[in-house]
Amino acid sequence: MAGKQNEKRKPAKSSEKRQEKPEKRGEKSADPAKDAKSAKNSKPAKDSKPGKPRTSGKSGKSGKRSAAKGSGARPLRELLRVTPGERPDLARLDPSATPGGPVDKAAGVAATALLAEPLGSLQERLYAASTAGDRRRVLLVLQGMDTSGKGGTLKHVIGLFNPSGCRIKAFKAPTEEELGHPFLWRIKQELPRPGEIGIFDRSHYEDVLIARVRELVPRNRVRARYAQINRFEKALADDGVTVVKVFLHIGYEEQRTRLLQRLDNPDKHWKFNVGDIEERTMWPAYQEAYEVALERCSSDAAPWYVVPADRKWYRNWAISTLLREHLEDIDPQYPKGEFDVEECRRRLLAG
Repeated sequence: MAGKQNEKRKPAKSSEKRQEKPEKRGEKSADPAKDAKSAKNSKPAKDSKPGKPRTSGKSGKSGKRSAAKGSGARPLRELLRVTPGERPDLARLDPSATPGGPVDKAAGVAATALLAEPLGSLQERLYAASTAGDRRRVLLVLQGMDTSGKGGTLKHVIGLFNPSGCRIKAFKAPTEEELGHPFLWRIKQELPRPGEIGIFDRSHYEDVLIARVRELVPRNRVRARYAQINRFEKALADDGVTVVKVFLHIGYEEQRTRLLQRLDNPDKHWKFNVGDIEERTMWPAYQEAYEVALERCSSDAAPWYVVPADRKWYRNWAISTLLREHLEDIDPQYPKGEFDVEECRRRLLAG
């Protein structure tokens, strides 16, 4: 991953060698529950202070730095981007970090609120441009472990947009009809149309995540899907789709806390799934599956971004900022009217 999140990492080994190791490690895990308890992947190391991103940059303390502003500030998409072909070590990336973010929660909430106006304006311009034949649109893909904040992102980030210009789809276990088609078939049915912002709560990546961990399909078929996904996303980019893929990186202990909060609140029982407890025993395998997917499917056409998700306010600010940066890069313009403005004004005033 480019940026300050992983500057302390050792140089990556060759991609071919690294591609096979994760599969062997995953297959040898005889006691996932024990592994999860001992490894506690995504939890800061003992020498890390709470709230401090594991970086070597000068602005390492999340609670004592200002938002990335001013001359020389790096775009957030550079700080959080997964470098193509490089496997991120999720166990070494602090899920409570705030790279490039505001100084604290209050500042983060305020900064996110201030993004509503520019995001709304950019969305309107994107939609307006489509009425003149501009095919460009945005697809935000949200992936993460249970409780990582996919639903919260829809509420607090997508809520900043005009809902009439958004197309939201939450993908669940495939239906019988969907199982009768190639795995990308159901994804293609839900893509945003020109001028729209599409949001996927889970996505085609489920077919290389849970399918891999639970061995729902043969491992060689999972391997083939990475290449299929890359070709699919390249085709989307070529057709004017800006693909923004976000992995919400939550810590093992933070997930436990959020699950317990759902149990303690009867009004949240509808959000609790007993199966989530079983999935936690597979935590190391899921972290490995995410690492492999991030490595093999972060491309120039459709990069992955790892957003630390233990702090909800940072998650909301970061995703809002990523969307703003991408929309500004698209730079949609209002189409010019194909009529005589002054003549229309004269007729209206005369009537």
